[in-house]
Amino acid sequence: MEEKVLQTIKKYNLINEGDAVVVGVSGGPDSMCLLNILNGLKEKLGIQLIVAHINHMIREEAEEETQYVQDYCKKLGIDCNVKRIDVLEISNSEKIGTEEAGRKARYDFFEEVMLKYNANKIATAHNANDNAETLLMNIFRGVGVSGLKGIEPIRDSKYIRPLIECERYEIENYCEVNALEPRIDKSNFDNIYTRNKIRNIVIPKIQSEFNPNIIEALNKLSSLARTENEFIIRYTNQILDKDLIINDASLENISNNMLIINLRKFNILDDFIKGRIILLSIQRVLGSTEGIEKIHVEDIIKLCSRNIGNKFLTPNKRIKVLVKAGKIYFIEQEQNHDR
Repeated sequence: MEEKVLQTIKKYNLINEGDAVVVGVSGGPDSMCLLNILNGLKEKLGIQLIVAHINHMIREEAEEETQYVQDYCKKLGIDCNVKRIDVLEISNSEKIGTEEAGRKARYDFFEEVMLKYNANKIATAHNANDNAETLLMNIFRGVGVSGLKGIEPIRDSKYIRPLIECERYEIENYCEVNALEPRIDKSNFDNIYTRNKIRNIVIPKIQSEFNPNIIEALNKLSSLARTENEFIIRYTNQILDKDLIINDASLENISNNMLIINLRKFNILDDFIKGRIILLSIQRVLGSTEGIEKIHVEDIIKLCSRNIGNKFLTPNKRIKVLVKAGKIYFIEQEQNHDR
């Protein structure tokens, strides 16, 4: 397993010598396997490890799990940062699901610990089964190519998944052989959650009646989609930078949070590439495409194709898309300048 994880690290360039890595550890099989393997590789890799553990304060066993993680880190001589967060209270106050509230709490804490130690990587224990489950969830929701890439081995140059090519049975065997005695989250067997239904009902049904190697097959699909998506991103960036962006010196002092592209050249592109250009343009202006949905992209394409007068759309409160004088303006709403 150590060798397999090391090959994954090298394949995707997840870790470099001198990195300080925050490891998210719940106490379950996946994260304990990850921690133990990285601890065994830290001298070879030349890295520092720091542990971040969140107690969601939901289950009775949570305190015992926290103590288990603290004791294990003490045994390894690794700093263990613990935070107790009432996830149910966050879920109720922010009117979001408990899974989403828990995920947000975890990643906020990981970032907090990363800043505290001046670390540069955050390692989570997502594995091949998690990726297959995510892929099926995305397919059921009806996604495009970008949704088929699943869980990426590395995201934003700092979130890394060294176990992403390991299946759950391998992780469980590793824990048993190494006598790690991980804690089992009983909520993983509660099929009120969509992911648990896929994990406990859908995938076993597919394995027994259609394809026993469905985890491997879905991960191959994920890898292919990731490769295709990376090409599309490179191609779209090239078109945007070389052919579409207009650098209007007269507007430089009006707003830095704006991007202008050539309407005529945009309109002759294929609709698929138009959609990617729109998302990329919004990403560059806002730093995110959160809240931008397929219907918004389609509406912007229609607006541009009509090319009449000064028309605009506001897909969300943060971005304004204006078609004017042969140009498309992507404007951050906070600037609120007359144009």
